[in-house]
Amino acid sequence: MPMLDTAKQWARVIKRDTVALWIAARDPRVPWYAKATAGAVAAYALSPIDLIPDFIPVVGYLDDLLIVPLGIMLAVKLVPPDLMQQFRAEAARRARPVSRAGLIFMIAVWTVAALALLWLFWPKPA
Repeated sequence: MPMLDTAKQWARVIKRDTVALWIAARDPRVPWYAKATAGAVAAYALSPIDLIPDFIPVVGYLDDLLIVPLGIMLAVKLVPPDLMQQFRAEAARRARPVSRAGLIFMIAVWTVAALALLWLFWPKPA
């Protein structure tokens, strides 16, 4: 089961780095572009709602397996390494937060998509 252990370790690192990026987005020592990226990635990763729901076969897990880890890797590279090390240590001691901003953003995206579909498919008066 070494492959399963490796996957579990990878998942723990991703969770820790997500919380570390959430912390980085609020730290004044982090450059603005790194804050923006870290905040966006953390908000999406910590949001209880996904852009693509997991019940959609294959595509539903695409964001969890590809988009989120790639976003985390990009944001981690933008945060200065010494600060990222501090944030990771703090993240290891903290509970995983839930992103209200990410939740609001995802609700807004789904609302706009629903309204666009309604507008597109609503019968037009003749």
